[in-house]
Amino acid sequence: MTLAEFQQLIRDRYYATDSARGAPATFLWFSEEVGELAEALGHLHRGDGSEDDLAAEFADVLAWLATLANITGVDLTEAVRRKYLDDGGPKGTK
Repeated sequence: MTLAEFQQLIRDRYYATDSARGAPATFLWFSEEVGELAEALGHLHRGDGSEDDLAAEFADVLAWLATLANITGVDLTEAVRRKYLDDGGPKGTK
């Protein structure tokens, strides 16, 4: 599955309710999912978590990110291409 296909899957399944909720409230849901990912990473690091739980949280974060992109009109594939592929990508390191 490509990023574009995943974004479309999320749009097809959830756009009506997501767009009605709006970007600010959806961002709160996204933030909650990022927190759950942080918790899963912490559990795995401490040895009391599972890779399956971690993978599920990554999937949730990606789904909510796609939701935010959908309701704000951002094509994630195009955004990634412009930011990371065009003109050699961003300069510097993280």
